[in-house]
Amino acid sequence: MRFITIDSIDDDRVAAYTNLTEIQLRNRLEPAKGLFIAESPKVIDRALAAGREPISLLVEEPWIEGMADTFAFVDDHWGPDIPVYVASPEQLKQLTGYRLHRGALSAMRRWPLPSVAEVCAGARRVAVMENIVDHTNVGALMRSAAALDVDAVLVTPSCGDPLYRRAARVSMGTVFQIPWTRIGMESKHAWPFDGLKELHDLGFTTVAMALTDDSISLDELVRRLNNGAADPDHIDKLALIFGTEGDGLSRHTIANADLTVKIPMSHGVDSLNVAASSAVAFYSTRIR
Repeated sequence: MRFITIDSIDDDRVAAYTNLTEIQLRNRLEPAKGLFIAESPKVIDRALAAGREPISLLVEEPWIEGMADTFAFVDDHWGPDIPVYVASPEQLKQLTGYRLHRGALSAMRRWPLPSVAEVCAGARRVAVMENIVDHTNVGALMRSAAALDVDAVLVTPSCGDPLYRRAARVSMGTVFQIPWTRIGMESKHAWPFDGLKELHDLGFTTVAMALTDDSISLDELVRRLNNGAADPDHIDKLALIFGTEGDGLSRHTIANADLTVKIPMSHGVDSLNVAASSAVAFYSTRIR
C-alpha cells in the first residue's frame, strides 16, 4: 500500500469521498465504470473477500495499525500501489459530519450485475425488494437474507441501491456475500409484469407479502412448502416480494402474484416494518 497523509479533505485525491454524491458515484449508464464507498473495516474486508476491487482507502490515522491484515490482503490481490489516504479524526469528522467510529472508508469499483436467470440458477428461495427507498431497510433486509439462508435478492428499478454507503454498512457487508441483481430494468413496464412472468418461468411461486382480504397466513405458506411434492398445493421454489415503506406493494404486484401472504397481527397493529417482516418470513420459510 502507498500511505499518503492528506493536509485537507479538500485534496482532489479524495474527491470521491468528499465531492461526489451517491448517484454520481453510481454511474447508471455504465455501472462497470461507477464506484461505491464501503464504510468500516468489516464492510471493507467483506467486500475485498468477495473480490471487489479497491481504488483507494481513506483511513483515520489511529486505525492504521489495526488494519494491517486488510492492507496485506490488498497488496496480495491488487498489488502495492493502491493508495491509503491518511487523515486525522478531526478531518474525517468534517467529511461525514460526525465522528467516524469505524475509522475507514474505501472507494471501490462497481461491477456489471448478472442476469436474473444467473442469480436464480439453483435457488429455491429468493427475495424481491419492490421500491424500498430507505437505505437502512435495504441493508437490514440484505443482512437478514444472508443470515437466514435466502439464496438471492432481486431489486426493482425504483428500489434503493444496496451498494449505497448506509445500506452496505447496515448490512454489515453481507451485501457482498449474498447474490443479488436488478429485475425489471428492460422497460418502463417490465416490473412487475415482465418480472413476475420471468420468475414464474424460472419455476418460482411468487408471493406478495401484503394484508389483503384473501391473503393466506404465513403458517399456511409454510405448510405448503413442507408438504409432499405430490400434493397439489405444494410449493417448491419461492419468491417473497416485499414492498416499500408506507404504501407497501403496488396493486399490480398484488394482483399478478401467485399468492398474497400475511403475518397475523395482534393489539390492532396493522403491519411490521419491512425489515422486521422480512426476517420473520425468511426464518419461517427456511428450507428444512
